[in-house]
Amino acid sequence: MIITFGLLSTFFALVVGILQWSGIRDRTFADYAVANRSFDARFQAMSFLNTWYPGAIFTAFGGMAASVGVTSLYLLSYSLLTVVLMYLMARPVWIWGKAFALNTQPDLMALRYNSRDVGTLSAVLGIVSGIPWLVLGMQALGTLFQYLSLGTLSFSNSVIAGVGVITIRQIWTVRMGMRGVVISDMVQGIAAYVGGTIILVGLISWMVLAKGITFQSLDARMFAIPGVGSKEGPLYLFSLILTGAIGGWCWPVIFVRLFTADSVRSLKKSAALAVPLSFTFAGALLVFGMLGSKVAGVPSHPDDVFFIVSQEAGGLWLLGLAGIVVLAASMGNIDGHIQATGAQIANDVVGQNLRLDQAQLIVMAKSGMLGVTLLSAWLACLELPALFSIAILAYQGIVQLAVPMFFGVFWKRGNKQGAMAGMIVGFALAVYLELIFPGYLPWAFGLTSGVVALIVNLVIYVAAAFLWPHSRDEQMRVDALFALANGEPLLPVAEKTARKPA
Repeated sequence: MIITFGLLSTFFALVVGILQWSGIRDRTFADYAVANRSFDARFQAMSFLNTWYPGAIFTAFGGMAASVGVTSLYLLSYSLLTVVLMYLMARPVWIWGKAFALNTQPDLMALRYNSRDVGTLSAVLGIVSGIPWLVLGMQALGTLFQYLSLGTLSFSNSVIAGVGVITIRQIWTVRMGMRGVVISDMVQGIAAYVGGTIILVGLISWMVLAKGITFQSLDARMFAIPGVGSKEGPLYLFSLILTGAIGGWCWPVIFVRLFTADSVRSLKKSAALAVPLSFTFAGALLVFGMLGSKVAGVPSHPDDVFFIVSQEAGGLWLLGLAGIVVLAASMGNIDGHIQATGAQIANDVVGQNLRLDQAQLIVMAKSGMLGVTLLSAWLACLELPALFSIAILAYQGIVQLAVPMFFGVFWKRGNKQGAMAGMIVGFALAVYLELIFPGYLPWAFGLTSGVVALIVNLVIYVAAAFLWPHSRDEQMRVDALFALANGEPLLPVAEKTARKPA
C-alpha cells in the first residue's frame, strides 16, 4: 500500500500545490462563477473532458464494454455529437453571456424567455438531477480505494476513505471557484485522458501480444446490438445516443463551460481539440474493456476490469498509476458539479428572491457548495441500493431542458409559456414512465422514458409558440438578441429591451 497510496498521495499533493501556488482571490461573482471568461482553447478543451468523463467511466463503461461488447460504443457516438453541439452553440451562447453578464445556464434561460421563473425552474431541475450523479461519483472512489488497499479495506470503509479525500479536495474548490476548477482540470485532464490513454493502449498491447487476446477471441454475443426482434427494441440504441448527446449540455456543470472561454473562437477551437482527444480516449477504453473480458477475474467483476488488468499486467506500480487516472477524472467531475451547483443556488435560487451584492453572492455560492459537499458525502456513505436507478431517472428528467434551451437559442418563436409548461410536463412524465418502465418502453419500440417525454415536451413548446405569439415589444427584444448573435450592433431601443431580467 506504500506504493499504491504513495503514488495517489503524490498526485493529490501536486494538484493541491498548483492550486495553492496560483493564489486566486475572486473579487466579483463573475470571477467566481465563470472565471471572468478568461480561458483559451486548450484550457477549455481539457476542462470539458475532465467534466464530461468522470472517474466512474472506467468502471461503468469499462464494465459495460466487458459485459455487452460493441453496444457500449454508443458512448463514442454521443460524446462526439456533444462536441459538435458545442461548436454550433458557441457563438450565440458566448455572445449573449458576454453582453449580458450571464453566469449560469438558468441565466441564459431567463434572458432568452425574459422570465426569472424559467431560470429558477431550470436551476431547480438541474440541481435535483445532479445530486444522484454526484453521489455516484463519490461512491465510485470506493472501488478505487478498495483495490489500492489490496483488499485490506472493506468496500464501505473504502467509500468512506474516498469520500473523505474528495471532501478535503473541495476546500480549494469552495475557496477558488471556477478559475480554480479550470486550472486543476488541466492537470487532472492530462493525467486522466492523456496518461489514461497511454495506459489503456499499453494494456491493449499487453493483452494482444502477451495473452493472445484479439477480437477473434471474443464471444459472438459481444458483437450483437439491440435491433429489430431484440428484447430492448429497434429504437433503444437511438434513444441512448440521442439523450446522451443532447443531455450533455442540459447539465449545468457542462453548460457553464460555454461561459468560461475568452472568445467564440476559443470555444470553437476547443471543440476541434476535444474531438480527437475524446475519440482516442473513449475508443481505447471501450476496446480495452472488450478485450479485458477474457482476462481471469473480469467476467465475475466486469466493473473492476481496469484495476484487474492493470494489476496483472504491471503489478502494484501500474495499479497505482491506474488509481491516479481514476482519481484525476473523479476530481474533475465532482469539483465541477459542486461549483456549478453552488453558483446556481446563489445566482438562480436565492439570488432571484433576495437582492444580494457581489460579496454576498460569493458567500452564498461558497455556502451552497459547502452544503452540497457535506450532503453528497453523507449520502455516499449510506447504503443506497436504488441510487443508480435514481441517477438514470434523473438523466431522463434533465434532458427535458433540451427543448427550451436548444430551440431557444436557434428559434425565435419559443416563449416562456411553452418553456415552463414543456419542462414541467416533460420532467414529470419522464419520471413517471421511468418508474413504471425502467430502462426502456417495450410498447414504444425501445424508446426510453426521456425520449417519449421529450416528444411531448416539444409538442407543448411548439404549440405554445403559435397559441401565444410574442407581443410587439417581446418580438423586438428577441429579434435584438438574435441580431446580436449574428454580429449586428444593438440599436438603442433594442439595447433597452434585450435585457437580462432583474
